[in-house]
Amino acid sequence: MPMTPSRRTVLTAGGLLASGAFWSTTGSTASATPAAVTASPTDGWTKTAFTYAMQKPWNLDLSDRYSNSGGVHRMWVYDTDEPLSQGSSTDPRTEMRWQQQYTSGRHMWDADVYLPAGTNGATFVQILRVIHPDGTPATDFMLNAYSANGGTVRAYDSTVLRTGAYDTWFNVKLAHDASAGSVKVYFDDALVLTRDDRGPATRHFKNGVYHHGSGRAEARFRNITYWTR
Repeated sequence: MPMTPSRRTVLTAGGLLASGAFWSTTGSTASATPAAVTASPTDGWTKTAFTYAMQKPWNLDLSDRYSNSGGVHRMWVYDTDEPLSQGSSTDPRTEMRWQQQYTSGRHMWDADVYLPAGTNGATFVQILRVIHPDGTPATDFMLNAYSANGGTVRAYDSTVLRTGAYDTWFNVKLAHDASAGSVKVYFDDALVLTRDDRGPATRHFKNGVYHHGSGRAEARFRNITYWTR
């Protein structure tokens, strides 16, 4: 079994730690040059059923840190909250832990995300390497929210992928080709980052708030979809 990373080591260690819409464009019959159709990141992928378990501070009821209303999943946590299990050294969290684990193939996490103002230092989606070789990182990828510039989204705590992210819905897709060893990140169907994963492992997706920062952290999700190929 892999060891659980200690508190506050996740970021400094660089990562130790499902309904989409299909659309089509029909050109006017009077047009001599039909408009080009932009390919969707989900073209050729298949919607796949998924299940999840909820994780939250061990001493609280789930309703204290989670709600689901009108298809919007809200998860929040405070930096002073207890961890997932009593005596753990990990950071506080409220997360959906996906039950689908994989070692190969193509897998995509897809959801609309809303980050309320004030969320600072929280991971809101990650690819967790639940079983991995000794000496290798515990995550393949993380997206973290910070308070700078009206809400900044970074890959881990480094590459800036979006600013002005607070208090607005935007779509996020993480496409992981576990066989080729690559992760692609899309915001509103535009590719914003491609990077290598961390090598062979058994993985699953997680989303919510895993809080490495200060104060209150919250993330909301709707239209959560799992795609495979």
